[in-house]
Amino acid sequence: MSQNLTHLIDKLQNKKIMVIGDMVADVYLEGKISRISREAPVLILDHLGETVVPGGAANAVHNAATLGGQVYAVGIIGADNAGQELIRILNDKKVNTVGLLADPTRSTITKTRIMAGGQATVRQQVVRIDRESKVALSPEIEQQMLAYIEKNIPIMDAVVISDYGSMTISPAVREQAITACNRAGIVSMVDSRYNIMAYKGIKLVKQNESEAAAAVGVTALTTEQLPQAAQTLLTHLQADGILITQGPEGMTFFAQNGTSTHIPVTNISEVYDVTGAGDTVVVTMMLALAAGADYISAASLANYAAGVVVRKHGTATTTPAELKAAIGEHM
Repeated sequence: MSQNLTHLIDKLQNKKIMVIGDMVADVYLEGKISRISREAPVLILDHLGETVVPGGAANAVHNAATLGGQVYAVGIIGADNAGQELIRILNDKKVNTVGLLADPTRSTITKTRIMAGGQATVRQQVVRIDRESKVALSPEIEQQMLAYIEKNIPIMDAVVISDYGSMTISPAVREQAITACNRAGIVSMVDSRYNIMAYKGIKLVKQNESEAAAAVGVTALTTEQLPQAAQTLLTHLQADGILITQGPEGMTFFAQNGTSTHIPVTNISEVYDVTGAGDTVVVTMMLALAAGADYISAASLANYAAGVVVRKHGTATTTPAELKAAIGEHM
């Protein structure tokens, strides 16, 4: 299979994929530890710089573009620097950002991490400040998003809904995207952290173990309980399949017909940071399906992609060359 997966990577190029979801700016404020404040028992940091990295659905967009997909990003940003920086980064990757609608009444979703370090200390996160609106979309912005989705979904090869619970995916947006995909015969996949049961009619689902457990109303799932939970989700959502990621245990794809395929991790000894790896899994699998792969081959390629990004610190992406190299290590 490894040889087939290597050839599949070239077929991902220029496949059209729409990513609809909560666009996040991950902001890293870097500081060098200077001294302890006399005002309070806290560190004083000398400011060294600020970096913005695409997060949330924007990380899924960034990953798809880095793999060579022709990506259409759909979501909300604020009329602020964080939103403009997200657009700049994604435009540099040749992402179509027309669907990133600026709403002056809300801020771009930001997760600001204050990072501290020094010559004799390890760089570490001191605190994180989240900024997001929990207010429903305005009717005007929602209508703009619905019109964009309706117009552009018919020309897509695949559609991803990346729902982090930050109000971008309204009930109307969710229903429109699913209906438009099913009408056009386009494969769709949802990755929803808190509201997966609302996505009835979606073709494919991605969940991690804890999300799947919460969806079926339990605290945690054992390996033995996983198939029944997956079947419960599949039956309720009327989906073709669900991919459940299992951390160091890899991932398992459960099909509507009751069959399942487990895919073990590729690099259990080299995990540095799993941040954003789920986004990598989703868009890699969907690009592979758009390129003609079957579900298991697509999930296997996604597993290799996740194996690359978890070797990197922070929210990361993988290139086609890195993905081919990772597969080559296991041939």
